[in-house]
Amino acid sequence: MTTTAPPGSQRRTEPPTAPADGRRAVLRRIRSGNGFVFVLPFLLVFALFMVWPIVQGLWMSFTDSSLALRDTSFVGLDNYTEAFGDPDVWSSLGNTVFFTAISSVPLVLVALAMALLVHSGLAGQWAWRLAFFAPYLLPVTVVTLIWTWLYQPELGLGNQFLDTLGVEPVGWLSDESVAMWSIAALTVWWTVGFNFLLYLAALQSLPTTFDEAAALDGAGAWRRLWSITLPQLRRTTGLVAMLQILASLKVFDQIYILTKGGPNGSTRPVLEYVYDVGFTGYRLGYASAVSYLFFALIIVVSLVQFRLFRRED
Repeated sequence: MTTTAPPGSQRRTEPPTAPADGRRAVLRRIRSGNGFVFVLPFLLVFALFMVWPIVQGLWMSFTDSSLALRDTSFVGLDNYTEAFGDPDVWSSLGNTVFFTAISSVPLVLVALAMALLVHSGLAGQWAWRLAFFAPYLLPVTVVTLIWTWLYQPELGLGNQFLDTLGVEPVGWLSDESVAMWSIAALTVWWTVGFNFLLYLAALQSLPTTFDEAAALDGAGAWRRLWSITLPQLRRTTGLVAMLQILASLKVFDQIYILTKGGPNGSTRPVLEYVYDVGFTGYRLGYASAVSYLFFALIIVVSLVQFRLFRRED
C-alpha cells in the first residue's frame, strides 16, 4: 500500500535571498569605495606635486632643456656621459661624502650621550630636554645668523675664546681646511635634538627587568650600560644612523647661506652644484641628469644600509 503525501506538502518555498545578497554586495562595494574617496584628494596632490615632477625631471635629463632657450631637443645619454666626466661633480660629491662622515658620527654618539644623561634621572630634566631639543625647532636662517656671529673673525666668540688661550685666530668660514668642520659643528648643534628625542623614547620603552637583575648580581653602571642597555638600543641606533646619513647626504641650506660653497668650492655639496648649474648656468637638462645620478646613489646607500641592518637583526 502506497501512501501519497498531501498535495503541496513536497513544495517548499525558499525565502528570496538573492535580492538581499545583491543588496549586501552593493553596500559592501559602496563602503569599500568610501576609503578611496577620502584618499583621492591626497593622491591627486601627490601625483601633481611629486609623481609628475619626478617624471618631468627624468625626461628633462635626456634633453638639452635650458632657461635661456625655448627649443628643446632630445640628446639621449649625453648629459649623463658629461656628468661622469665632470670634475666639479666629483669634487662636490667628495665634499658631500666628507660632510656626511664628519657630521653623522657625532650626531649619533652625542645624541646617545644626551639621552643617557637625561634618562639617568638628572635633576631638572625638563630644562635639559628643552635645552637639547630647542635648537632643532629653529629655522635654518636663524641658526646660520647665530653661527655667523660666532664665527666672525674679529668679534666672534670662537676667536675670542682662542685669544684667551693664546691661540691665533681661525678663519672659520674662510679657511678651506676648517670651513667644512665649522659647518658640521653648526649642523650637530642644530639637528642633534631630533636624534636625542628618538634615543630618549627608546630608553624609556626598555624593560627594567634585565638591568635590575644585573644590578642585583653586582654589575656596575658601566657594565650594565655596555652589556644590557646598548644592545637593546641596536635597532634605534640603526634607524638613527640611516636617517642621519640620508639627511647629511642631502645637505644644502646651511652651506648655501653660510659660504655659498666657498672658499674655492671646498664646501660645495652636490645639491648646490645642481642649483648652480640649473639656475645660474641655465642648463636644466644637465642639472637634472646630475640630480638623478645623485638620487641613484642615495637609493644604493639606502639599500645597503637596509640590508646590513636586516642581516644584523
